[in-house]
Amino acid sequence: MFIDKTYIEDLLKNAKNTTESELNAILDKASKGLGLSHRETAALLTATTPMHTQRIFEIANQIKQNIYGNRIVMFAPLYVSDYCVNQCAYCSYNSKHRFDRRKLTMEEVRQEVALLERMGHKRIALEAGEHEGECSIDYILECITTIYQMKSEGEIRRINVNIAATTVENYRKLHSAGIGTYILFQETYHPDQYKKVHLAGPKADYAYHTTAFDRAMEGGIEDVGGGVLFGFADPLFEVMGLLLHNEHLEETFGVGFHTISVPRVCPAPSVDTSVFPYLVDDDLFEKLVAIIRIAVPFTGIILSTRESSQMRKRLLKIGISQLSAGSATGVGGYKNANQNPQFTVTDERSAFEIISELLETGYLPSFCTACYRSGRTGDRFMSLAKSGQIKNVCLPNALMTLCEYAQDYGSDAFREKVYAAVERELLGIANEVMRERTRDSIAKIKQGQHDFFV
Repeated sequence: MFIDKTYIEDLLKNAKNTTESELNAILDKASKGLGLSHRETAALLTATTPMHTQRIFEIANQIKQNIYGNRIVMFAPLYVSDYCVNQCAYCSYNSKHRFDRRKLTMEEVRQEVALLERMGHKRIALEAGEHEGECSIDYILECITTIYQMKSEGEIRRINVNIAATTVENYRKLHSAGIGTYILFQETYHPDQYKKVHLAGPKADYAYHTTAFDRAMEGGIEDVGGGVLFGFADPLFEVMGLLLHNEHLEETFGVGFHTISVPRVCPAPSVDTSVFPYLVDDDLFEKLVAIIRIAVPFTGIILSTRESSQMRKRLLKIGISQLSAGSATGVGGYKNANQNPQFTVTDERSAFEIISELLETGYLPSFCTACYRSGRTGDRFMSLAKSGQIKNVCLPNALMTLCEYAQDYGSDAFREKVYAAVERELLGIANEVMRERTRDSIAKIKQGQHDFFV
């Protein structure tokens, strides 16, 4: 197994002996945006002085600006089924919990998607519990087909999928259905803690769960997204587990995580979070996100509405590149609020309120889905990202999709703010031909045309 518990523990133990001069040398290397070794990451994780922590934040901010600029990709989750056979101590869908479970009919899927489209979303994460009888792969595929076909006041152009670990055959089916990223949270990389929080069901199999991305890539899915749920084990161990998993995928398949999600344990129906021994406070959480950004500079980092608006603002500065907005975390939750949510939403603002604040604070909300539609996935995406060439498409696509959002969903005052920001950001497109092409497309968008991308 590529997650070596003893190796990680020894790394973290030995890292505490890192000298100040060694730390400074690691930070100097980190500032070049080329990533970190295991030992270097462990050294930053165990560094405790305010001076070093502040420099970690500064470097993370610099890397984020260099690679992502002001762009923040927007998305929302769509829960289609809460049937589950697993007994996970942290999840309200635990099979022992008694509540009226349900899965959406295709008509209900259309109703939820219509509401998401009305918010302006173009990218969603499809979520479901694990239950072969009530929520089979065929049901998930039917949901995907229905969502892609649904066009009311907009359209969903990319469906990322977060469902249980499955077989190579089923991953091939998801790939053929045209999904974006396959997302699966490890929850915890610590094998002993994993057993303590996964009490029964298929998910209790640590090895099968941890190797799911291998099967997904064997099934043709080129972009996978990992994550842990901070709170079950030493958070420093969890970060090292993420990086070892990423390295394993790079060595085996030529490309690591497309995204990393960083949720913390939070309240949920029938779940007592106080029993978890490693709850992470805000200051440590901020440091962990910054170090992940430094260690894997070209990997997207996702933050959900689990976090407060204040915490989201802090993390946007030092690593987050994708943000959910207007989220409902229960099955049918967009039509009917408080539908047995999987977890409690902390940032309860509407999608428009979040998008407006991002714009007002200098960020560019992006609804881009162009890479999947243009074949820029897997190692092709990463090679463009690492060469810096991805900027030549990301910024134009962000600007065009933001203009489309403003035209379709914004007031006159909102449009004025968008177009002022767009004029400013157009200057950041270094290639003159691409800049003029983008300007021309934006003029057409203002006239009511849609879906321009490069």
